[in-house]
Amino acid sequence: MPTSPTPTDRLPRAPEPGDPEGEPAILLVDDHPFILGVGLQMLAGLGYRRVGSAGSAGAALGLMKADPAAVDLLVCDINMPGMDGIEFLRILEADGFAGGVILLSGEGTQVLQTVQRLLTGGRLRVLGALEKPAQAAPLRTLIESWRSAAPRRGAPADAAAFTEADLRAALANDEWTLHYQPKVDLRRGGLSSVEALMRWNHPTEGLVMPGRFIELAESCGLIDAMTEWALREAMTQLGRWRAAGLRTRVAVNVSVASLDAPDFAGKVGALLRELAAAPEDLILEITESQLMSSSAVPLENLVRLRMRRIGLSIDDFGTGHSSLAQLRDIPFTELKIDRGFVTGAHANPVTRSILEGSIGIARRAGIQSVAEGVETEEDWRLLRQLGCDLAQGYLVSRPLPPERLVDWHEAWQGRVATFVI
Repeated sequence: MPTSPTPTDRLPRAPEPGDPEGEPAILLVDDHPFILGVGLQMLAGLGYRRVGSAGSAGAALGLMKADPAAVDLLVCDINMPGMDGIEFLRILEADGFAGGVILLSGEGTQVLQTVQRLLTGGRLRVLGALEKPAQAAPLRTLIESWRSAAPRRGAPADAAAFTEADLRAALANDEWTLHYQPKVDLRRGGLSSVEALMRWNHPTEGLVMPGRFIELAESCGLIDAMTEWALREAMTQLGRWRAAGLRTRVAVNVSVASLDAPDFAGKVGALLRELAAAPEDLILEITESQLMSSSAVPLENLVRLRMRRIGLSIDDFGTGHSSLAQLRDIPFTELKIDRGFVTGAHANPVTRSILEGSIGIARRAGIQSVAEGVETEEDWRLLRQLGCDLAQGYLVSRPLPPERLVDWHEAWQGRVATFVI
């Protein structure tokens, strides 16, 4: 429970004139005074000026209960005497803490990643995990990721703020847009394809991510209309890039709810004929964990799509309950390895073994392997060493509006030599 603060326990200070816009208020929590001091020095050296500290979870809880809005980002040890970091973060989660969380531990990579999985998926926004002593570069990367993960000020935090009527209005008013994230060849660095990612240009909320509306669209029967829009827009945009001299393929995410429609494959084929688009230029990505179904309709649609030479990608491989059975039963052309088995695998022998096994499965099945979540040069080098085919992640590019892809490609051609030597 909360404890009385000591002189070293303090909240981050309030913003002052001259502070960088959007700088997070960081609270560093660690029971070891030396490690706490080193962490504070490191954060100061990285240029973060709004930093507080707490020497125990109980002290941090006391500070935050006194002023719940004073902390944007927690950097928290998970193994502390009395109240450990897991209990502390569960209490904050129950209290509705809306900030980001970076986990620290000296207990070893496997314990740290297990804790990260335990805490991810709830209300907490867990940005990542680092082994102690934390290094400056990866710590900065995780802190900076807070900016993109943080909700826009004034935006509702809960997806339930949107209704079926909101989605129908968005369809009627053409408020959807697609951003595109490149997948590149790990050997030569060339652009292989781009993944089309749905965004909602909401008139008052700004750019809304799909996690806040896709489930609602599936539950109210609007996902088919949204998928049709995304397919038409993506293939049309492909033609625009071709006219600008950029050749690539495009991947579009498809809900199993759409695959349950008996005429889905026929509709996709008709759309491609209408647009005079080559089926080989389209890849449909299906999340592996969603493919469990007692119906034969999704399988029939997938086979018919593949017979039309449309590519099929199994997304988030390894996160569901029947990965190998899906590869046996469905003619996939691409296997996307979940980022949880990619990011930081060079420093985790267990994760590296899973990553290597997934790449080997893809190779033996005769399909391309794609690594998601490639964020560092260490990730890239390991994937090349293990024989992975394609990389996708922030090291290559964040998702981009369509008009920025040509400029990205020109810049990437200048950068890529450093990665493929």
